[in-house]
Amino acid sequence: MKEILLTTFNARYTHTSIAQRYLFANLEELQEKAKILEFVINSQVADAAEEILSYNPKIVGIGAYIWNALEVQELISILKKVAPHIFIVLGGPEASHFPHRVDFSGADYIIQGEGDIAFYELCQTLLEGHKPNEHVIKAPMVHLNAIKLPYDYYTDHDIKNRYCYVEASRGCPFTCEFCLSSADKKVRDIEIERFIGELEKLWQRGVRNFKFIDRTFNLSIENATKLLDFFLAKTEAYFVHFEVIPDHFPSSLREKIAQFPPAALQLEVGIQTLDPEISKNIHRRLNIAKIEDNLAFLQQQTHAHLHVDLIIGLPGESLEGFGRNLDKLYSLTQCEIQIGILKKLSGTTISRHDEIYGMKYCDKPPYDILQNNLIPFKEMQKMKRFARFWDMVYNSGNFKKSAIHLWHDGKVYDGFYAFSEWLYTQTKSTWQISLDRLAELIFRYLCEELGHEREFIKGMLIEDIMTIRGRKMPSFLRENYVQEEVHKEGTSKLNKRQLKHATV
Repeated sequence: MKEILLTTFNARYTHTSIAQRYLFANLEELQEKAKILEFVINSQVADAAEEILSYNPKIVGIGAYIWNALEVQELISILKKVAPHIFIVLGGPEASHFPHRVDFSGADYIIQGEGDIAFYELCQTLLEGHKPNEHVIKAPMVHLNAIKLPYDYYTDHDIKNRYCYVEASRGCPFTCEFCLSSADKKVRDIEIERFIGELEKLWQRGVRNFKFIDRTFNLSIENATKLLDFFLAKTEAYFVHFEVIPDHFPSSLREKIAQFPPAALQLEVGIQTLDPEISKNIHRRLNIAKIEDNLAFLQQQTHAHLHVDLIIGLPGESLEGFGRNLDKLYSLTQCEIQIGILKKLSGTTISRHDEIYGMKYCDKPPYDILQNNLIPFKEMQKMKRFARFWDMVYNSGNFKKSAIHLWHDGKVYDGFYAFSEWLYTQTKSTWQISLDRLAELIFRYLCEELGHEREFIKGMLIEDIMTIRGRKMPSFLRENYVQEEVHKEGTSKLNKRQLKHATV
């Protein structure tokens, strides 16, 4: 029996919930009465409820996010029907901001904000036999150096099989209207030596994949430098992911980034749009000259694997404008360009544009845009397919040499749009397309629709697909192919996707 259960549905099995571990770490004397249970979306919610109830808990704390809101709704409903005596406490971004667009009314208590301490205090009260009158508990920001950190509660199984998320700070100083982080405008750092001590403990336990969830890793250059030094001092292979501000790379930071070997460092660079007027419209600070200079440096002088982001559907931005952004961004970097669809999250201020720009959004998670006054529903549907196919073909790194022949003269958007339209006529789906089938479709399009020479395209596809050792050659490419033994020196085995992009 455990009186307190902490649970959530992660997006994938390889993910872990740092939030649940923060709550557990700060339960003080109640910790021995508590347990963390994590599930995965698209699993059977009833099975999750069964496992939760097997511990006969008095309190169930659930983390609600955009990716699991519907599963959380169903879990609350089942628990309240079969075990109405259990106190259900809901937290997380989907619970913290009104209006709730998923029905969470079955929850007994909702903690808005940072629940590290508030959840403990609520559990104390409930286990003492008292029921707070407030259904919604507004938790204040915590002092990060006064709370316990969560890293001791990654299990050996987590370390061996899953990502261990870490954070050196909370908050974001920017005011981008589409982002929930803009609601917390003050950046608070965890005391850096304390945090590095926690990283070292994780390292000693065998962690080699570190995913930082900080929104602005390079805001404090002093702290960023110390963290980079921590990893640069390590001699074993590792992988570290940071989200960075695109216009803030002073020389001291550049020198450190340039020292990382291939497949060791990944930087997520938030661009969203390269149009100054659109950027201003959504309160997104944009320094184009610095962004261009920094991307050129990262592309040409470092081994960092880059994720740069663009968003479709921003208020006032047409498809032609998005296309110019994509063409421009591709000219600056040939790493992954993540194409996202605008979402309307509760707690953000993007809704102020709804009437002016005719913004219409889906009522169900992930609340993505359906249309606006510049992009009708039919075209938005096409762009959602465009984004999915772009990820499968270009971002995957599986077709690094072949994909660039889908466009010419720098017209990336026009070329890939035409391919995306053709591809959908062949598949009628954007999911469950095997690598072999996708390769054959790319081969057909390049040869039959664009007129490329068959043996030339065949050779490039073979190079692309066989970059990863051990793959089987698709049958349509197999004739006259003799596999060569290829050895790649000095690269980490941890991240095949990054290595595919690093291949020249």
